[in-house]
Amino acid sequence: MNISADVVTFAADGALYAAPVHRVQEILDLQPVAPMPNAPAHFMGITDLRGQNVPVVDLRRLLGLPDTADTPQTRFVVVHIDRPGQPPFVLGLRTDRVIEVTRLDDDELGRIEDGGVLGWSGRAVAGIGRRNGDVVSVLDIDRLFGAYADLAEPAQA
Repeated sequence: MNISADVVTFAADGALYAAPVHRVQEILDLQPVAPMPNAPAHFMGITDLRGQNVPVVDLRRLLGLPDTADTPQTRFVVVHIDRPGQPPFVLGLRTDRVIEVTRLDDDELGRIEDGGVLGWSGRAVAGIGRRNGDVVSVLDIDRLFGAYADLAEPAQA
């Protein structure tokens, strides 16, 4: 897969992840999140973004990683999910830290072709890249959140 565009890199549990920069609306410092009743564990709640209710999802929990306390580097990466025939859905993604907006070392992403042998579908990973030699999992934002895109009302354009 080719990814010649810039990406935003961020970390969770020591691993590096990235999202295409055109899918990132903004990066927020840590701010209050109002919990929602009966929400799944990965859905932290709602935060206010200039008067808009934005759901916040904990990347660690979504990926099955252990919880950790917030630090001064904890950030919300606000992304938009494209849904066919519907307005984009805006969502905050809690990360341990945001690293940089950059290009990966190579425009071509690698794949794990036989993830089924490992008992892993890999459907939420668009591909594997490198940044300064470190492995970066480039997330497929639509597929990562496709099953969770009905947490709140669509964003207003």
